[in-house]
Amino acid sequence: MLRHLHSITLGGRLLRAARAKRRWPHLFRAQERLAVLSGHGTQIALVRPTVSPLGLREANLELVVTLLEEAGVDYFAIRGNSDFRSCIAVAEADRDRVAAALAGCAERGPVYLTACRGDAAVGPKALSGSRRGRHLVREATVLRVGMVWSDPAGSLVLGLAYGCDIEFWRPEEGRLVAPRSNRVTEDVRFDEPRVTVPVSRLTGFAALHTRRTRLVRTIEPCADALPEDVRFPVDVVYTWVDGNDPDWQRRRAAYGHGGYHTESANAARYISRDELRYSLRALEQNAPWVRHVYVVTDRQRPAWLTDRHPRITVVDHSEIFDDPEALPTFNSHAIESRLHHIKGLSEHFLYFNDDMFLGRPVTPSDFFLSNGMTRTFLSPSQVPRWERTLGDRPVDAAGKNNRRLLLDNFGSAIVQKIRHAPYALRRSVLEEIEQQFAEAHRQTSLSRFRSADDISIPSSLYHYYAYFTGRAVPSEITFAYLDLAKPEIQRRLGILLARRDRSAFCINDTLSDGRDVARQTAMLSRFLKAYYPVPSPFERKEGEVR
Repeated sequence: MLRHLHSITLGGRLLRAARAKRRWPHLFRAQERLAVLSGHGTQIALVRPTVSPLGLREANLELVVTLLEEAGVDYFAIRGNSDFRSCIAVAEADRDRVAAALAGCAERGPVYLTACRGDAAVGPKALSGSRRGRHLVREATVLRVGMVWSDPAGSLVLGLAYGCDIEFWRPEEGRLVAPRSNRVTEDVRFDEPRVTVPVSRLTGFAALHTRRTRLVRTIEPCADALPEDVRFPVDVVYTWVDGNDPDWQRRRAAYGHGGYHTESANAARYISRDELRYSLRALEQNAPWVRHVYVVTDRQRPAWLTDRHPRITVVDHSEIFDDPEALPTFNSHAIESRLHHIKGLSEHFLYFNDDMFLGRPVTPSDFFLSNGMTRTFLSPSQVPRWERTLGDRPVDAAGKNNRRLLLDNFGSAIVQKIRHAPYALRRSVLEEIEQQFAEAHRQTSLSRFRSADDISIPSSLYHYYAYFTGRAVPSEITFAYLDLAKPEIQRRLGILLARRDRSAFCINDTLSDGRDVARQTAMLSRFLKAYYPVPSPFERKEGEVR
């Protein structure tokens, strides 16, 4: 369910394309620099090989600031209510000069405008310099300005959700008064001192650890950190296995059938469909604030993963298990019990399975409170209430074991499972759990395959333990869980791609019998390539030697 994309230089909506080519001839030195997209209204997009929400946010801020500075318009950036858009304040008295600057901008390329009521866009957008565009600049108290970007295939199209808002502040008794609420102040003195700060000071959606962010002019009240700002570093940990690797298969086969339950022995649990590649693309696109990524594996490394990027480290099981007799292990519960032993891992981190994906931009505060607490996303699914039985699935057996530990220590019987979304964790709490529940923790870490006696730590036990000890809080996240074995999977993937409205989703496969792997893999590959078309910096460049 991709938006349809026509290259202007190749045809499609010919009249509009011809007009665009005459209007912006400097943009047509190479084919497909501009495109007309149809689907949700016609719009002209800049086609770029690298498209990202952060990149567009920064480009739109640069565009507006440059226009205002060239026009001699005084301005200051403020902290708006969205981390994904910039916000610039100008005096109402400068409206005519802003209008002239935006009209001149129309000669440089396609820039769109729309009016805002509060934080919501109102009415259709218009090209700057058009009749409606000129009307919007004359009338709007808040004007959203920005470009539309698209990847070459037209599957990832980003627009004014990452624009730059221009607010017209009105004079009132020696002060400038904001036209809408923001996160800092509703008015400022005419002579409020201006200061220059990194853009990252004004938003939680910034690449703090990968680049120097742009400096921007603001006012002193906006230059200080706010109580809700998450200012500590956040890392990400993945666990990954390639079940198609013959060496890994031989190691696993040497230890028998692989577990007490058919689900834990199911080969579908270990199939690699290149999910990690696309989960990393999702991470880079939607969480550029992540400091470092660790991929935990068993003597494996994805062939496409570069070894030259400073922000990613492959960690072998032997580096986190202190008992060599525990290895090799094929038990995710055991591997997860050792994550806090990763050297260099930050206190606060997110744990992903490779079948977890970020579906849209997020900020650290979606997973952590600024005081260090972690957010817990409770699932509507329940841990079965009856006693443990031989027929329990591994996830249910571990949940019941968790419940017994928590009931004995805190007098509370857990019922709900935790969503299979990225898990927000603290290293120090995991260390405490290892000490507090030493015997159960040790048995789990030594269990080569999933056992009925396992506890599940980062996916369940941690969150309740942290909550009972005052270090976690129940929260919500827009989430989808999709099972590849279900007959409606293709329809649900299509809806997810069309809407792109979930902060996180999981595409899991625990029940397949292995006979439909080729079809499922092809279907999933088409979906992931369309959802995440832009390679991450963690992938090998073409021609890069391993």
